[in-house]
Amino acid sequence: MENWDEIRTAYQVARMGTVSGAADVLGVHHATVIRHIDALEGRLGVKLFQRHARGYTATEAGEDLLRVAQATDDQFSQLAGRIKGRGSEVSGDLVVTSLASLSPLIAPLLADFQKLHKDVMVRFLTGDRLFRLEYAEAHVAIRAGAPPDQPDNVVQPFILNPMAAYASRDYIDAYGMPKGPDDFANHRFVGPDREDSRAPFYVWLRENVPAASVTFRCSDQPAAEAAVMAGAGIGFFSQREGEKQPDLIEVYPPRSEWMTQLWLVTHVDLHRTTKVQTLLKFLKDRAKEDLS
Repeated sequence: MENWDEIRTAYQVARMGTVSGAADVLGVHHATVIRHIDALEGRLGVKLFQRHARGYTATEAGEDLLRVAQATDDQFSQLAGRIKGRGSEVSGDLVVTSLASLSPLIAPLLADFQKLHKDVMVRFLTGDRLFRLEYAEAHVAIRAGAPPDQPDNVVQPFILNPMAAYASRDYIDAYGMPKGPDDFANHRFVGPDREDSRAPFYVWLRENVPAASVTFRCSDQPAAEAAVMAGAGIGFFSQREGEKQPDLIEVYPPRSEWMTQLWLVTHVDLHRTTKVQTLLKFLKDRAKEDLS
């Protein structure tokens, strides 16, 4: 509604009966009110008001516009009230995004949060695409690596995610444990399909393992983990998840250079809403309790 400012001005003139009264209500100069009325009448090709010494009186066309503007103004007021009410509730859609590899960690947390707030509809969106918080594509993003630096985002540390190298029992039965870096050429590794992966454990892999030994390459971490479980080679798991798999053997314990920092990221426009703050507090409390 590109002319809403002019229509709202005309509505206030009809309601107040004077240019000065409408200007006071709208908080604008009286010249702005006159300019809006003249522009609207010119655009519609009809007189909306009869001008007289005591002020402005709506014509038949003006009365028609007044009824429409009154209904629209009432609807906007009702909408504002509903939106304001929602802002104080923990309900409705809650959109959280992360890398797919973090799903085993994040999904149970979101399920526990939903048990406490049953009116929440969780939408957990995973993938490599960077969801645009400034376009309200998500309420909370959980990101890994360097601190996100997009403008207007609020970034808070979440947890450190220790990574370790694992292999399946079948792989160890077939190839044994690596005896050290000099033995890497005699082993098979699972790695990324992209040579420019910035995951710290894959940076280490590129720098320490011969490329010819990375014999199984995957486009995402869940696929790589499935390949390791299937015996394709040595690969990386979050230590929290690796320890849960009875068929995996830890080849190398977590190293500091493999560690990934996870961040909680929100947009400044949504950061202070009750729903987002409630989720952030829940996640940080759980991190202190049993994720650190």
